[in-house]
Amino acid sequence: MWNKIQYALIYSWVKIHALLPMRALYVLSDILYVLVYRIIRYRVKVVRKNLTNSFPEKSEAELLKLEREFYHHFADYIVETIKLAHISLEELQRRAYLRNPELVDQLMAEGHTCFILLMGHYGNWEWFSGSTSRFKDSRIYQIYRPLSNKAFDQLFIHLRTQFGSYGIKKQDTVREVIQLKKDKTPCVVIFIADQTPSRNNLHYWTTFLNQDSAILTGPERLAKKLNLPVIFLDTKQVKRGYYTVDMKLLTDHPKDTPDNWITEQYARLMEKCILRNPAGWLWTHKRWKYNRTDNE
Repeated sequence: MWNKIQYALIYSWVKIHALLPMRALYVLSDILYVLVYRIIRYRVKVVRKNLTNSFPEKSEAELLKLEREFYHHFADYIVETIKLAHISLEELQRRAYLRNPELVDQLMAEGHTCFILLMGHYGNWEWFSGSTSRFKDSRIYQIYRPLSNKAFDQLFIHLRTQFGSYGIKKQDTVREVIQLKKDKTPCVVIFIADQTPSRNNLHYWTTFLNQDSAILTGPERLAKKLNLPVIFLDTKQVKRGYYTVDMKLLTDHPKDTPDNWITEQYARLMEKCILRNPAGWLWTHKRWKYNRTDNE
């Protein structure tokens, strides 16, 4: 009962604020920036450490400037996500513009039915993962980790699926995608693949942002098992409140690629995306929790 009450209160608060136009929400974002960064100082130590280790060539002043830019973007991400509770699909697709959806259509014409799409916590991933209904006759599935707070988990599920996409819990991914492939269900499956693998899944290491980094191999293993085309979603911020994504085909025959090739290609493209505008990435993540020795 308490979870239902908590959800109703949170959703009501979000819905009321979502009624505001984007210009008003960005004023709220400027206030939120001060609250989150200057007063609460949410994960400032984590962000500062991540930036320092990722950009050893930058001066202290440059790092501080980048830190402030990130928290401005982080505040924007919060209000933009709130806006999902009251935004039309047309406006969302205009603000989160997918430049080449025909790539999936072309591959489907060649006989493929299911695709793996890889992106990162960059720009506003919520706007894209829940609004990619531009693919003809294809279902959209998002892989997600359930939140510990059930009310917030329910809220995000609602926001992400309101335009017809579906959620797949991380632990159900293999079983669900195998069934989609078996049923020949036309679909794309979106992985936010820049998360830190669990301690038991530190299978592949590479250099990412100047640091030894473990990279998730689950998407590659699933793609090779089912021979699913793999596409990288290259995100750019055009201006405040506007993003574009270019789909880049990594391979349409993953079984023919060497082990870890897809994972490495993802790491290189994701790194390039981040370096283009570092403030757009989610630096609050504890991305580098483990060492190579942790899985020895």
